[in-house]
Amino acid sequence: MKVVAVDIGGTHARFAVAEVADGRVVSLGDAVTLKTAEHGSFQLAWEEFGRIAGGGLPRAAAIAVAGPVGGEIIRFTNNPWIIRPALIPEKLGADAYVVVNDFAAVAHAVAQADSTHFVHLSGPDVALPRQGVISVVGPGTGLGVAQLWRDGAQYRVQPTEGGHIDFAPLDSIEDAILAGLRKRHRRVSVERVVAGPGIVDIYEALALLHGGPFTPHSDRELWELGTAGKDSLAAAAVDRFCLSLGSVAGDLALAHGATGVVMAGGLGLRIKDVLIQSGFADRFRAKGRFEGLMAAIPVKLITHPQPGLFGAAAAFAQKHGT
Repeated sequence: MKVVAVDIGGTHARFAVAEVADGRVVSLGDAVTLKTAEHGSFQLAWEEFGRIAGGGLPRAAAIAVAGPVGGEIIRFTNNPWIIRPALIPEKLGADAYVVVNDFAAVAHAVAQADSTHFVHLSGPDVALPRQGVISVVGPGTGLGVAQLWRDGAQYRVQPTEGGHIDFAPLDSIEDAILAGLRKRHRRVSVERVVAGPGIVDIYEALALLHGGPFTPHSDRELWELGTAGKDSLAAAAVDRFCLSLGSVAGDLALAHGATGVVMAGGLGLRIKDVLIQSGFADRFRAKGRFEGLMAAIPVKLITHPQPGLFGAAAAFAQKHGT
């Protein structure tokens, strides 16, 4: 069965035609990316994809959206579109559909992607376990967190708001990062530190500790400068980000009782090489009496080029059993 997979964010909406069978994704076609600002509604963007694809779209839709998916109307934080799930059959001509949170879709991708779409980060270099819980953690604009429960070929996905647990400093540098953030936020969550924009606060905290002059930069500029080694202070901020991310991922694995961890998100993929060489693994294991337990957990990075689209199609296949 063919299905239109859609991954909708604030700036872009990605479309592709997938084939599903027996509850799994068989194939995913080439992705088409449309700017949400250039289309007055989701239906108009859907119709534009139909024109690009040559018309005759499948009468099935698998939609991943950046935000909550409950209720009669789905709204987007950085996007004027709305989706009324009850009207999907009428507006899109889709007889069957599923709508999932974008990070739940990533967890579905983790469940169904083959081993070629993962690289090893830390712990034993073995395949992800087929039994138990896998924590899926994704730094991007925010910090996505989901649980993937596996029992052989069967699995379930549980989206969470784990990115909003409290940030816990482990040393004086992270104390300084927290102090800077607390000037603006009464409560500081881990998302404030280990999501993409957090690099700015890390950079500024390091600059103040260093005591010398520094040039303010945007988060995009800092990631470029730091990963390329063009600025030593920015490089130090990137390294500190990786340390803190390791701590957070380890905390989530402990809380979930995880037997495996997968790092996801666009940022994780962009900093893959830096992450592997950083102190991420040491911080992931550094859980006191549970260091031995943490050292036995395989940690992977998913490298699938379109996990949102693939995962949306996987969610459809699982729900409809086709």
